[in-house]
Amino acid sequence: MTKAPVRLSDLFRDYKGEPHQMAAIEMLSREIPAELMGRDREWFSVWSQAGKKDDPAWMQPALTIIKQFEGCRLVAYPDPGTGGDPWTIGWGATRLDGRPVRQGDTISQQHADDLLSDEIVRVSKQLFAAIPASAKWSANQVAALLSWTYNVGGTALHESTLRARLLDNEPPKQVVQEELPKWNKGGSGVMQGLVRRRAAEVSLFVSGGAGTGDKAAVMAAQEAQQGPAKLSPTSPFTARLTPHITLGEFALGQEARQFDAQHQLDTAAELAAFLERVRRNFGNKPIIITSGYRPSAVNRAVGGASQSEHLYNAPSVGAVDFYIDGVDINAVQAYCDKEWPYSVGYGAPKGFVHLGIRQGRPKVRWDY
Repeated sequence: MTKAPVRLSDLFRDYKGEPHQMAAIEMLSREIPAELMGRDREWFSVWSQAGKKDDPAWMQPALTIIKQFEGCRLVAYPDPGTGGDPWTIGWGATRLDGRPVRQGDTISQQHADDLLSDEIVRVSKQLFAAIPASAKWSANQVAALLSWTYNVGGTALHESTLRARLLDNEPPKQVVQEELPKWNKGGSGVMQGLVRRRAAEVSLFVSGGAGTGDKAAVMAAQEAQQGPAKLSPTSPFTARLTPHITLGEFALGQEARQFDAQHQLDTAAELAAFLERVRRNFGNKPIIITSGYRPSAVNRAVGGASQSEHLYNAPSVGAVDFYIDGVDINAVQAYCDKEWPYSVGYGAPKGFVHLGIRQGRPKVRWDY
């Protein structure tokens, strides 16, 4: 006599996460054709709708700020330190459907987004357990700390001075303003990408209030690039340093001007972030870059100074010349003179403004 088939609804009704049940589900998953388990299937769309309707208020602002800084890849890529494990995919995921990400794995954009949402929920549990008072914070404040924890990890959260101070009932805004900016270093020292990420998180926390549309926070997030740590000197010219400025614009679209080192990307991203501010101040009209990175040979060919900031020849050294289409160049220069704390070359009579950074970050002004 043939036994009646097992109904999946009955199977999951009895599921309690016991080891033998988990083993059985793993066995079952190997028997189901892979094409039936895709996240692009209709059953998964229906399955996932319930959770989306009940997303906590902090989910959307957390997704927004994390996506601004993480970048997304739909093909697995190796750890930059090891050249291999742990492999990563999507918005920084190292596990894929319960197993470690492997070389050759690919996913859809929807799958990547779902993995990120699941990970944020997991990180939120870590945050609320480590700092119970955070469960009562505003949505933007929770989102800011979720972005930080997502970036540094749960162990760092537990061992941080930030957590210790908050557990001692120190004022949260003061603690976040003082502690988050300290987390700005990578393997090669201070990373400008992390400097910008911490600034955006602090802005979101301090001025975020109760809504998800806080203007200062949104502006800070928009100033972020896709994340120079996620780009490389060989990234395509179409890769964006900021929402409106591409990597190729700093090279004037010329392969001979392609960046050679990661620190050059970091400096370009810092300059591009300020250019976004300039752009917004003048009605979001297009920025036109006339000179960015100039390798030594190019710099000599155009008659550049031997120690030009355009050489990008050390960390935190670089420059960009630009104008804004349809805007008085003198007004743009005056704005940069007031707002940019480092190098400004008064090139308005020649149709451009020079923004630069040199070693030690001094405030310098000069005429051409």
